[in-house]
Amino acid sequence: MHRMSSNTITALAATSMLIFATQTMAHDTKSHEASPEHAHTHDVDQDIYNGYFEDSQIKDRPLSDWAGAWQSVYPYLQDGTLDPVMQHKAEQGDKTADAYRSYYDTGYKTDVDQIDIDGNTVRFVRDGKTLSAQYESDGYEVLTYAKGNRGVRYIFEKADGDAAAPTYIQFSDHRISPASADHYHLYWGNDRAALLTEVTNWPTYYPASMDGDAIVHEMLAH
Repeated sequence: MHRMSSNTITALAATSMLIFATQTMAHDTKSHEASPEHAHTHDVDQDIYNGYFEDSQIKDRPLSDWAGAWQSVYPYLQDGTLDPVMQHKAEQGDKTADAYRSYYDTGYKTDVDQIDIDGNTVRFVRDGKTLSAQYESDGYEVLTYAKGNRGVRYIFEKADGDAAAPTYIQFSDHRISPASADHYHLYWGNDRAALLTEVTNWPTYYPASMDGDAIVHEMLAH
């Protein structure tokens, strides 16, 4: 079911090179920022986590890997809850806390506050209003970044549901085989190929059961 497009990957590589050449943020494996997508999962093989793996290691994953109720971390960045995380990054990296905050503001930005995944149904909550649709697996794509490391996007296509719900959703959580996610980055829209070129905005979701302090603690632990 896996469909790879050489044109897509070539376009992505060109786009990534431009972005990495112009953006002010330097990614390093020490801070778990080796790709444009910044999960902080601690139970993933470090090489895989950093984007170095063989094609033979990649496996299909079911939507149930992301089941549950999820919340965006963007509001926590906006209200200052994540300030200790930004300060920690500044102490470990080569940018100021304000520079990291600006970078993550672009990365985390979204107006979809909550996502609920139950079976093959995905609900998107925006301003208290819910869009709901059913999704089926559309395989995965392996993306090669400018630094030579790679990432896997697991893709699901809408089969039925609200017309305004996105046609495609793409998950990234630094895993490349079946496992329950503890948080993830989600990309959504109606153009499958175009979504694969998005590397600067990666709305990030943690379990809805976690409060801001718990999320900060989790981020600082990595």
